[in-house]
Amino acid sequence: MAYDATTLPDVSGLTVGIIGGTGDQGRGLAYRFARAGQTVLIGSRSAERAAQSAAEIAALPGVPAGAAVSGGDNDEVARGSDVVIVAVPWDGHAATVAALAEPLAGKIVVDCVNPLGFDKQGPYALRVDEGSAVQQAARLLPDSRVCAAFNHVSAPLLADPEIDRIDLDVLICTEERELVDVVAALAARIPGMRGIYAGRLRNAHQIEAFTANLIAINKRYKAHAGIRVTDL
Repeated sequence: MAYDATTLPDVSGLTVGIIGGTGDQGRGLAYRFARAGQTVLIGSRSAERAAQSAAEIAALPGVPAGAAVSGGDNDEVARGSDVVIVAVPWDGHAATVAALAEPLAGKIVVDCVNPLGFDKQGPYALRVDEGSAVQQAARLLPDSRVCAAFNHVSAPLLADPEIDRIDLDVLICTEERELVDVVAALAARIPGMRGIYAGRLRNAHQIEAFTANLIAINKRYKAHAGIRVTDL
């Protein structure tokens, strides 16, 4: 079956919360969803910092006047969102996710964290006991609907107001196939993006790890490389 964006559900009314929304990746995703008119909640350990970041995003070029962008602490954002994107640094991933197990119960949780290490030779994938960051999140959030997505989206591209389209595919891993269309529809809110089902959670490790290869590509070619799946 060929990819058909017209079959995706209407997700324009969903509230998207971003845990780690003051970091580069989270802030960039928040900006793009705000540009699309999505209701966005920025989460941080500091509610004040989250509110400041939300105000800055709302004032950026391309964001509609009066856009629904606000900030709060992580617990508040988790409770107030329909879909929650986890975009925190890997070293704080387990503690942050575990602390939000109760407010995230019943929510769709999208994990975009890449467990990477860095040394003199560059980035490399880290071993995760559960297999991947998203599998760790799934273990810590037994009552949430967990998937991996947005792992390969360049933060500088997301943050650049002069870029209208980001032409890449968002690979989605989940145990719940019905989540694929919801997350794919959110991806499609960003012009140029497609959400593509890429297997169950056990297949997420190589997707997270491949980010190290993309960083190497970007360094060598001075680019912001992404992924595009052919023949779809």
